[in-house]
Amino acid sequence: MARPQPPLEPGEFYHVFNHANGYDNIFRADRNYRLFLQLYSTHISTIANTLAYCLMPNHFHFVIQVKSETELRGFYSRTKTLQALGTLEGLHKLNSRQFSNLFNSYAQAFNKVYRRRGGLFISNFKRKKITSNEYLLNLIHYVHNNPVHHAFVKTMEDWEYSSYHALFSYKKTLLARSEILELFGGVDGCRQFHRKEINKEFITSEGRTLEGFEPNSK
Repeated sequence: MARPQPPLEPGEFYHVFNHANGYDNIFRADRNYRLFLQLYSTHISTIANTLAYCLMPNHFHFVIQVKSETELRGFYSRTKTLQALGTLEGLHKLNSRQFSNLFNSYAQAFNKVYRRRGGLFISNFKRKKITSNEYLLNLIHYVHNNPVHHAFVKTMEDWEYSSYHALFSYKKTLLARSEILELFGGVDGCRQFHRKEINKEFITSEGRTLEGFEPNSK
């Protein structure tokens, strides 16, 4: 039986990740990565701020902070999803449904292009609540380092489909860039932290969480 996933509570930070169903890839071409991020912006940027992300061929990672209860209630009121707004539990369900809408929208488009059928993602997407600032900083580093960890590239700068580049750019981004840089003590602090070796204890703990998240070939 699948382990119950924690609710997406207002104001809290989470590591959100998911994997392809079976041995398929969820991203086969550049246009797939771009479409997923466009749909993510549509469905998730309305309910959460994004601190980091990395898209890999058969899985992805996002670090998010769910928006405040006031912001969430305002958004769901505008979209007329009022039936669950009476309780916080109702808000949690609506937040999870936004992610389901993202996955369903992407899977439908992907299946149409590649003439495939069936589920593309593991059904119960994973999320882990972030409980300390130290964990948050190490997690952002871990997410950006994921392509290096899986030997797709030699440096974080070489992987196109992560938020690493956006941290040091002036271009428009879906990231809460100023808030992220403040966490690291500015641009220089952020660069220096990403050059460190990742905390071994953190990797061990995270590795157990991500068991089976090994990428297929490009």
